Formats: sequence, C-alpha cells, structure tokens
Amino acid sequence: MEVNESKLIEAELTLRDLRITKDVLETRRSMVRWLALALGIISPGEARLSAVSVLDAILYFQFQEKKDPSVDELSDYINKRWSPINEKTLRYHLLQLKKAGIADNSKGKYFLTRNEGTDSSDIAMWVNSYIDSRIAPIKGKIAESMKELKNRP
Repeated sequence: MEVNESKLIEAELTLRDLRITKDVLETRRSMVRWLALALGIISPGEARLSAVSVLDAILYFQFQEKKDPSVDELSDYINKRWSPINEKTLRYHLLQLKKAGIADNSKGKYFLTRNEGTDSSDIAMWVNSYIDSRIAPIKGKIAESMKELKNRP
C-alpha cells in the first residue's frame, strides 16, 4: 500500500544547534540573525533580512519596552533600525512567526507566544515552553508508532 506521505505532515520543526562565537555576540543584529537561524526562521546563507528584522522588532518590544506592539509600531522600529519594510511583507513575516508558534496576536498587538502558565518575559521559561510545545506532539506520535511496531511480527 502506497501512502501519500506529504499529506501526513501536520507540522515541521527546524531547530539548529549552532555555535555561539564572539562574532555572533558582537552586535544585536548578529545575535538576532543567529537566533532566527537556530529557530529555523531563516535558512543558512539567506541574504534577505526582513524576517530577521521582524523577529528583532518583536523581541525589542517584548524585552526592552515590555509591551505588545501594533503593526505600526513594529513597522516604525524596523524602518528606523533596519531598512524600510512594507506592511504586506511585515504581515507576511508575522504570519510565518505565528505559524511557527513563536509569535501570536490579540486585539491588533503582537507578542511572543504565551503558553499557559508561562511568563514570556522569563526567557528560559519561554524557550522551554516553546520547544516542549513543538516537540511533545511529535514525541507522542513516535512513541505510539514504536509501540505498535513492537507488537507486530
């Protein structure tokens, strides 16, 4: 029996184990780019920076301003600190961050995803919650599959 494997995919998760070098820690831009690469937001060698700039803006407002920004506030930040970004591109990258479970929105404001019982300003808690929420369903399905496989001759 042939299975159309592409129809079975519910989600994909990319996490990269990257070295943190002095060069990475040198500037905010290099740190955010490293983070975007580690979280699978961008691919290695990707030259376009719009996805990185959107991630940077959300992180800036989350940790420095301690507020949930609107699209206009994100756009203003990116236009001043990176390069001009049009609203369509900004909204596209916000949607991609939302699909990846990294960001969410409510009432026109954007923020790092807040899983139940987590404080998004607690970085370690947020990272653990994000990774656990992405990996737990996969672990469960792999365990179920292996259990079924064990019982088959």
